[in-house]
Amino acid sequence: MLNKKIGEWGERLAAEFLIEKGYEIIEKNYRFSHGEIDLIAMKGELLVFVEVKTRSGLYFGYPEDAVNTNKIETIGKVAEEYIYAINWHGGVRYDVIAILNKKPLEIRHFEDAFH
Repeated sequence: MLNKKIGEWGERLAAEFLIEKGYEIIEKNYRFSHGEIDLIAMKGELLVFVEVKTRSGLYFGYPEDAVNTNKIETIGKVAEEYIYAINWHGGVRYDVIAILNKKPLEIRHFEDAFH
């Protein structure tokens, strides 16, 4: 349960971070079939799918290291369904936001992280 709460906190923080950078959040925790995308945002004319990883320490490595091949495949499949569902014909980008909950708080935004 603690990991779920940390994850939810990280997703809220990531959404606020993106809003401050001029993004519009259009979906949170979008689910399709067996997958989920944490945040879907618009930045100008670009549709951005965002995976958020939050860690409270480095015991399991940096948060962004958890975005492995299987996770990337799942995000890609869910994103394809979303793109089809809204009939999107514009540009698309896949980002990762890594949050390390320590003093000081670290938020790293990896734009165009995969695909």
